[in-house]
Amino acid sequence: MKLTDLFHRADTITPDDAGKMISDKGDEIMLVDVREPNEYEKEHMPGAVLMPMSVFPERMKELDPSKKIVTY
Repeated sequence: MKLTDLFHRADTITPDDAGKMISDKGDEIMLVDVREPNEYEKEHMPGAVLMPMSVFPERMKELDPSKKIVTY
């Protein structure tokens, strides 16, 4: 499986849109923070999984293909 197999082109959403999506269908969404650990520690969205871009290819098997994946 390639990284591109997991993603489909999506429109950019606002933080407010993401918050509404999570509150409405949080159990159907996997929220992934792709920033570095020091940025995540300063602030992150509740429930977000830290998966920095620097290690994303090695960790992409942790993504749940049954859920809509929202990255930031």
